[in-house]
Order: sequence, then structure tokens, then C-alpha cells
Amino acid sequence: MKQKDFIFNLALLIFLNLLVKPFWMLGVDVGVQNSVGAENYGLYFSINNFALLFYMVLDMGTANFNNRNIARNTQLLDKHLSNIIVLRILLGIAYFAVIFAVGALIGYRGNQLRLLFWIGLNQFLSVFLLYVRSNISALLMFKTDSVISVTDKLLMILFCGMLLWGNVTEQPFRIEWFVWSQTVAYLITIAIALGIVLKKAHLRRLNWNPAFFIVILKKSFPYALVTLLMACYYRMDSVLLERMLPAGVGAEQSGIYASAFRLLDVLTMVAYLFSVILLPLFSKMLKQKEDIQPVVRTSFSLLFLFSVSAVVILYVYRQPVIQLFYPDIVDESVAVFRLIILGLIPISMNYLFGTLLTANGSMKQLNIIALVGIVINVTVNLLLIPKMMAIGSAIASFCTQFTVAFLQFLFTLRIIGLPFSSLPWLRSIVFLAILLPVAAFAPTVLHFSVIWQLLLLAAFALALGFATGLVNFKEVKEFGIRN
Repeated sequence: MKQKDFIFNLALLIFLNLLVKPFWMLGVDVGVQNSVGAENYGLYFSINNFALLFYMVLDMGTANFNNRNIARNTQLLDKHLSNIIVLRILLGIAYFAVIFAVGALIGYRGNQLRLLFWIGLNQFLSVFLLYVRSNISALLMFKTDSVISVTDKLLMILFCGMLLWGNVTEQPFRIEWFVWSQTVAYLITIAIALGIVLKKAHLRRLNWNPAFFIVILKKSFPYALVTLLMACYYRMDSVLLERMLPAGVGAEQSGIYASAFRLLDVLTMVAYLFSVILLPLFSKMLKQKEDIQPVVRTSFSLLFLFSVSAVVILYVYRQPVIQLFYPDIVDESVAVFRLIILGLIPISMNYLFGTLLTANGSMKQLNIIALVGIVINVTVNLLLIPKMMAIGSAIASFCTQFTVAFLQFLFTLRIIGLPFSSLPWLRSIVFLAILLPVAAFAPTVLHFSVIWQLLLLAAFALALGFATGLVNFKEVKEFGIRN
């Protein structure tokens, strides 16, 4: 891919996802929680995050390995596809065995196990879709991948929207309907994505090749391990909340945590979309020994502008923002949200520096960092949950993300050889120094609706990014036209 395509493909990917996924998470997902209640949704959220803890068993690192490997060696697509599909089915069987065994061990029974089955099936389908998409992005078909990336959510919006607001049933909305809608949406999207890949791969049959499976698993294991460790420190909070606190209280606290976490998750999606394009791009550039500094600098500037602006504005307006979505649990959600939203900045940097380390194959270092993250997360959660409940988990989340981001940055400087001075530190400080007081005083001088205040401040932050040189239009333009 020519570097001039980077900005366009990134913009297209973000545009499509910002059209669809925020409505899914802040419209449909919020509608589901408000319909079924914090306790019922909290149980679903906890079980869903429990299932995500064992993501490694489903994926074994094959998606990231495949994305990096096919981007460097496109001729291997046919061979890998015919074998890895079979391997993924085997991993799916192993995954169900693990989640049911561990679920029963920690006390899941009856309806909890039934919900776990459907959630587990959705995780299997989601990971299978991610693998199929990794082939599309590895072939640098970013426009196609951008469309596929939102197809499942569009279908979920359609199905859940009809059940929530379409008056198609007289029964109250059930959390199971939410899960089943996801199942159907994933199946349809997989069929579409797989059809696109099969046209490129000319797959004739699936191969049963245990020797190949072992080779792939050995090569993918470092990617699998870092995925497992990251899932643990990113998803464990709600599981610990629901399991450590008394019955009912734990599910309710998990639901409150979910309400604040959801807003963070929506914003994190933007940073994640950078990594979708950056991983194959960095992989190819590193192999060809191209200068990655322009891509890193541009990505850092854009991610810093986005994450810092969002954190500052939403921290100032946390009360009215939460009120818009969760009128019944405002005070509890605000207390959690003001802490958990701070994690957006280190998470955004993780998607830049962690992706660069992944593209470089520095998996040992990433696994060490992730292990440190788990130790911090579990320790802080165990200490704070009994006393502070969901607020304690929010503190644990921020401490973990900050530490992980700092360590990833240090390893990037050391391993990749990225000069410290190549990033716009002074411009970043000036940008933050101006934005903070403006945002803090905005509610006292602006007297129109909250929505318009948020939009005005977002526009101001964008203009400030250009005015301070944090995002240099000339550099972006030159970067965009460089071949």
C-alpha cells in the first residue's frame, strides 16, 4: 500500500465505525440495559467478560500472526486459509470445554450456564470473523474491511431495534434476545466476509494437517499469550466484582461499572481502528526497512488530540453526559466514570506502541508488560473491591492501563530505536495547557444545551490541535502525498 492511502483508509474506517458502533453501544446497548435493569445486564456483562478471559483458547494468536504474516507473504493465503479454518474449529471445541469447566468451578449454575453457552458461541463467531477479516486487511483491502467491520453491528442494530422499539412482541425485552440477535448477525457477516476471501484464495477444500497445526500454534503462541494476558487485565474487573461481592450486589455493581465502561469502550474503538491499519502497514514497512517515524508521529498526534480532548471534555461534563444515558443510576455511574475515563489516554497509546511492537515481533517484551499489568490489576482489585466496589475496579483499571502504556513506550524507544525527540512533546504540552482551563470554565460561560456545548468544545479542541501545531496540516498533507 502506498503511504498516500493511509490517511484515506484510516478516515474511511473511522467514519464508517463512528456512524454505526456508537449508535450500537450508546443507543441499542444502553437501551437493553435500561430495559432489563442493572442487575440483569450486570450478570450478562460479567459472564461476557468471563468468556473473553479465555479468548486465547479461541484465537491462539492466529489473527495477529496471520495479519502480520500474510501482509509480508501474500502467496501463503491459500495454504494458511485451508488449514487455519479447521484449526479454529478445533480451538472452538477446546474453548467450550474450558469455559464450562471453569464456569462450573467458580459457581455458575442453571441460567448462568445457559447464558454462558450463547455468549461463548458469539465469542467463537466473533473471533472467526476477526480471523477472516485479518486476511482481508492483510491483503491491504482496507476499504472492503472497513465495510465488513460495521456489517455485524448494522444487523444487530436492526434486530435489537425491532425487538426494543418495533412493537413486534408484547413480552418485556429479555437479555437472551440481545444475545441471540448477535448470533444471527455474526453468522450473516461471516458468510459475506468468507465469500470475499474465498474469491481471493481460490480455496478448494479444507485440510486436516496436524503437523501444520502444530507449526502455526508454535508460531502464534506468543501472540496468543499476550492476548490472554491483556484480556485478563482489561476484562477481569467486572468478573471480580460480580464474584467477590454478595449475590445481587455483585451483579448490580457490575452493571454500574458496565455503564461507565461502555462510554470508555466506545471511545477506545477509535484508537483500535488505528491499530487495524497500522499492524499490516508497520509489518510491511519494518520488513522493507522503511522509515516509520512519519507514520508514528502522525498517529501519535492524532491519537493524543483525540484522547486528551475526549478525556478533558467528558471529565468536565461527566454529570450531564451520564444523565443522558442512565437517569436511574446517575450518581453511582458518575463516580465510576470520572476515574475510568482517564484510561482512554494510555489505552490509545497502547494501540500505537503495542501495535508497533507486535509488528516488530517483540512478543516476549509485550508478554512481560501484560503480565505486570495483570499483577497490578488483580492486586488493586482485591484490595479495593471489598471497600469501594465498582469505584475500586475503576481505580485498578486506570493504574493498570497507565503502567502498561508507559512500559510499552519505553520498550518501543529501546527495541525499535524510535527517537524520543521524534514525537511532538512540546506541542502536546501546549495543547493540554490551553485546553484544560477552557474546558473547565466552559460550563460557567456557556448557557445553551449540553450537546451544543460538547460539540463546540470538540470543535475548539480540533482547531487548537492545528493552531498549536500538534496536528500540522502541512505535515499531514505531505505525508498523504508521499509515495
